[in-house]
Amino acid sequence: MQQKQMNIELRSKTGKGISRQLRKAEMVPGVVYGKGMDPMPVSIKYRELQTAMAGDGGQNNLITLIGGGNLDQTMAIIADLQRDAIRGTFKHVDLHRVNMSEKLRITVPVVLKGTAAGVKEGGLLDFAHHQLHVECLPGNIPDHLEIDISSLKIAQSIHVNEIRLPEGVKILDNPKTPVVSVLGRAKEDAPVAP
Repeated sequence: MQQKQMNIELRSKTGKGISRQLRKAEMVPGVVYGKGMDPMPVSIKYRELQTAMAGDGGQNNLITLIGGGNLDQTMAIIADLQRDAIRGTFKHVDLHRVNMSEKLRITVPVVLKGTAAGVKEGGLLDFAHHQLHVECLPGNIPDHLEIDISSLKIAQSIHVNEIRLPEGVKILDNPKTPVVSVLGRAKEDAPVAP
């Protein structure tokens, strides 16, 4: 988990027209919300948001908000990020203010390490779950969950309950769910009769 900083500006006007104006000025409209506070509309420079999401943690990076009146020095995490369907540019961001002593529920990517023994034997790798839901304190958010698949053979699977977790992290998905499997060999063509 990485900690980043991001400058924000409070805004008093909201709506589609204002949001379009902000995007033309290379700003991203957003809102900061959290327990015990009213949602506060903000704007963020496009590059600041890109920088805050850089690195392995991506949207799970803890972000210290700079500026924004009483939001200054508040810790937040990106709860939702809307992108343009064609260009992939950021359209809107929801920032969730976090309390460092309260657990969060977030989605963390799964990263496979190594090449499965069963794949070397001709099996097919079935990577069923690229992300898992976890619960942890903000300071314990992992960048990703790594699974070593090098000893995985044909017809074997690694389930949620077999994943080694960092301290203080709990997976919320069903423990019996297979995350990655090696399926049997594809049928070989029958020999053609002479």
